[in-house]
Parts: sequence; C-alpha cells; structure tokens
Amino acid sequence: MAMKRIQAHEIGPIIDARIEFGDLTVFVGPQATGKSIFLQLLKLVVDKPVIHEDLQRFGIDWNDGRDGFLEVYFGEGMAKLWTAGDSTLFVDDQEVEFARYAGRSTPRSVENVSYIPAQRVLSFRDGITRPFTDYRSGDPYVLRAFSDHIHQLVQNEFSRSTEIFPHRGRLSTALTQPLEQHVFGGFRLETEHAKYQRRIVLRRRSETSLPFLVWSAGQREFVPLLMGLYPLLPPASPPRLSTVTWVVLEEPEMGLHPNGIAAVLNLVLQLLTNGYRVCISTHSPHVLDIVWALRFFQDHGAHPADVLELLGLKSSADTRELAESVLKRTLRVHYFSQAGHVRDISNLDPSADSLDEAGWGGLTGGSGRVGDLVAHVAARRQPVERS
Repeated sequence: MAMKRIQAHEIGPIIDARIEFGDLTVFVGPQATGKSIFLQLLKLVVDKPVIHEDLQRFGIDWNDGRDGFLEVYFGEGMAKLWTAGDSTLFVDDQEVEFARYAGRSTPRSVENVSYIPAQRVLSFRDGITRPFTDYRSGDPYVLRAFSDHIHQLVQNEFSRSTEIFPHRGRLSTALTQPLEQHVFGGFRLETEHAKYQRRIVLRRRSETSLPFLVWSAGQREFVPLLMGLYPLLPPASPPRLSTVTWVVLEEPEMGLHPNGIAAVLNLVLQLLTNGYRVCISTHSPHVLDIVWALRFFQDHGAHPADVLELLGLKSSADTRELAESVLKRTLRVHYFSQAGHVRDISNLDPSADSLDEAGWGGLTGGSGRVGDLVAHVAARRQPVERS
C-alpha cells in the first residue's frame, strides 16, 4: 500500500496527529501518549480483512459493534478510545468511517503489516512459544497474532533443526556477528524438546542449556523480536519479499546495552534495504543519534564508508549495498506529547527554537539537566586552600 499519511483526531490520548510516513518513521514521546495506539491504527487501516479473519477463525464475536471491536482489537478496557461525533480518522486526506473497521470483512486477504509489539516477551512461556488461543479474548490482537506467528515458525519450520541462532539461512554474517558479540555473548540459540513441544534455550558449546527465565532481560526481549524478523531478512539476492510491505517495531531497544541497540538497528536498516517501510517507537536517545547522523550524512554528501563506520560494520558487498540504500531513504521522526498533540521533529536540529525538536522529544532532556546541575555545583565550589 502506497499510503503517505494518516491523521487521527480525538482518539484516546491523541488530540491531533498528522503522520507523514517515510521509509523509516520513528515515534518518540513519554509513555501513554498514543504511540502504540497509532501504530495499531496503521495495522488496522492496512490489514483489516486479515484481522477480521483471524478473530472469526478463533471464534471471537464482537457482534459488528464498534465498542466490542475496540475491545477485541486494542484490548480490554479500550472501548472508549473512539468518541462518536469527536473522533475522526483520515487516510491520505480521505475521512474513513470507523464503522468500516468494526463491520465484518468476509474476503480472505494477505497480511501486509508485520507487527512486533512491545509486550513480545509474553509470547514465550518458559521458552515455549504461545499460540493465538493461549490468550484471553481481551488481550491485544497484535500480541496474539505476533505470538501465533512465531509459534508456527518455531514448532513447524524449526522442527527439522535445533539451530536458531546463528543460522546461515536467516541472517548474513555481517548482521550476525554484532548480535553474537553484543546480545548473545557467545551463546547459541537452540530448541530442545519439552513435554512434546519445542522450547528455546541458550547453550554454549556442550554446556548445560539455559532456560528462558535465567537469560538476561535484553536476551528475553530480543529473541522474540529476532524470531519476528527472521522471515523478512533472508540473505538472498534479490531479497525474498513476502506479501508484507510494512514492518512495525515497538521499542526494539528494550533491555539492551547501547552496543546491542546498534546491532538491532543494523537489522532495521537491512529491512529498508530489502524494500520494507518501517515504523518504530522508541525511548532510546541512541536510536535518534543514529537517525540524526544518517540525516546529516544525506544532507552533506557522506559516502557509504561513513555509514559503515557509524554502524560498526565491515565493508563487504552486502554491507555496501545496505549503506548505499540507507543514504537514499526518507527518515521521519514524530514527537507525541503529553498534551495529545503530535509534532514532526524530523530535522532533529539541536539548535531549533522548539524544545520538542531540540531535545529530541525529551530524550536528551535528562542528560542535559544532569550536566547543568553538575556545572552549577562545580562553579559554586570554593577552591580548597593548601595548608
């Protein structure tokens, strides 16, 4: 879908939002400002027939009502997101009646948005993946659908092999090595049988396997994300594009050291190279550091070698293709404020008059305040006289 923009008014905490999508679109802002709601709206706008088919296939009946659909799609307690007479939704400047999304769709359709939600850690229970039916009907659809996708991947596609990561058929060597170093720390990701199902474990050489609950927080957050990206990142030439055209990643940085975040961003940029449009939400200033640098590179004639140095990647045919591709992509950043308004801060200009842009949506405010306080204390301290 060649969609350019979505506008939302008076939907949950969102008072006014006009999102212009780039090849990479980044959402920043405090918690509970509507970032996730907007990303789920994107999924609904693009994938309504698939969503309806999934819900009906698993016996979920919302009686074609708006409130019921809001509860089974966004989650229990979310029926009041939409207020009749106040809430409006526009897709490419055309108003869309929300009843269109609540009413049933009968034709089967293919999925166009791959959505990796912030709650992805819940898709594993002690390392065993969870199918759609393992959740309550009031749990958010995007979590249930994502969980079912990786359940099918692990229990079926990986049933013929115990090896999950590293996996030559899934990621190129250039993308694998930073993940081995900064996320997995030399461990391998494998499957083993547990009560007639496959569970995912970490293992180093012939050592005893480590179950899910003893992994680091970053590993528990990252592994479901990796499994969600696997079908989209095969090192094939040309890339084997699926029916998916959009990829949504919520908070890809969760639990990771900055070096691990950088390794994950390499995957995001590979998605762009493979032709996907990517939307991410983030609370990490490191993500915006990379986006700001890439926009600066684009405006100042940087070379692919500069991109590779920024990303910490060795030069090869694959990585040079990635770097050249990234320099041609449109990068946009939107700030969701607590007041309910959304602002385009794509320039990320530190000298901008707007504090929203200069402070990168509040992500640099904390370190700036700390620096100011330290300077203030240092300035007022009297020199100690020598005896």
